[in-house]
Amino acid sequence: MDLTALFKSLEATSLATGIRNSLFLFPMLEAVHVIGLALVFGTIVVIDLRALGVASRGRGFAKMATDLLKWTWIGFAIAAVTGALMFTTNAQVYSVNTFFRIKLVLLALAGLNMLVFQFTAGKTIHQWSEAPTAPPIGKVAAILSLCLWVSIIFMGRLIGFTTTGQQAKEAPAATSDIDFDALVSGAAADAPPAAPAAPAK
Repeated sequence: MDLTALFKSLEATSLATGIRNSLFLFPMLEAVHVIGLALVFGTIVVIDLRALGVASRGRGFAKMATDLLKWTWIGFAIAAVTGALMFTTNAQVYSVNTFFRIKLVLLALAGLNMLVFQFTAGKTIHQWSEAPTAPPIGKVAAILSLCLWVSIIFMGRLIGFTTTGQQAKEAPAATSDIDFDALVSGAAADAPPAAPAAPAK
């Protein structure tokens, strides 16, 4: 599959064009994307700190995780949808951006880390849920989770700093081929004749 052609077609869709040409849509999507990420990161931090025994030690881990993870998934869905919409507006630039690629790898690692937790410490959660901390493998997963999500957010900010306006810079200058002398001459030729001067008295 020709990815370049796919990215070009994404950028050419009416949805991507509408977002790109709107004064408000892209900033609004970016703001909602940040809110979604904040919801994901905020809930994950609480769960990870509980696993490490740093916060909420009086609450059972299983009950707290059940209450918070539904908000984590809601935040992730918001971030994923808004992120995909922003990607379509400048897909070719984003796809070759180093920080964007690193962010995708980190997201995959965060998902893998969550799976490892589920198949290790998560299988015996009923045994340690009321304990002050998770077992060692759970603590390792919590530390990795915190590091990965901090890195994901950091990469996201670097994407913004390294891609903003890149499309405009690559476009040809709008005034490079304008002949201003010809414009002035044409304007003078099209101007109505001046009224005759009044005779002197």
